Amino acid sequence: MKFLPDNYYHIYNRGNNGHRIFLEPENYAFFIRRLRKYCDHPPARLVAYTLMPNHYHALVFLEGASDFSNVLRAFTTSYVKAFNNWHGRFGYLYQGNTKAKLIKNNEHLIHVCRYIHLNPVTAGLVDRPEQWKYSDYREWISDSTPSKKGCVKVRSEYFDTGAQYQAFVMDYVAEKRMRAKIEKRIFGEPK
Repeated sequence: MKFLPDNYYHIYNRGNNGHRIFLEPENYAFFIRRLRKYCDHPPARLVAYTLMPNHYHALVFLEGASDFSNVLRAFTTSYVKAFNNWHGRFGYLYQGNTKAKLIKNNEHLIHVCRYIHLNPVTAGLVDRPEQWKYSDYREWISDSTPSKKGCVKVRSEYFDTGAQYQAFVMDYVAEKRMRAKIEKRIFGEPK
């Protein structure tokens, strides 16, 4: 894929055959350190992320021209090597190459941020996104996060406070839960 400067990209990948890519807390912590090392320094700025047991999502902004595909390759390779070493395994960890989708406009951008942060809620791992430890959602809703962080820069373009972003996210959750209740009343329990 050709990466264009001055654009946002949603990057993600899944474990091979749907298998877990994080088996213990140290795996998550190491992955976050790698993500910050490779995707939160020029030419890229990390904007949002969530790590799930068998996949991950991240949003990055590319500040300038570069071959970001090489950065992604180095990032994923560093994690795979460490994971395989820790767990006495070898071979592929991911289901193919890391996917990257260009963010088309401002509305798409903020909805992808919400989608990323709601992954653990949608999967039924937690009731609220701030309960998930392996995400930067708490940074997004905090008003004490340093303003140089990519998340605060993007959030502040659309929301005055972390509480406003939190309301934007939770309104979607409430709407989805209400829709499920209505469907249950109309159609009964799923079979």
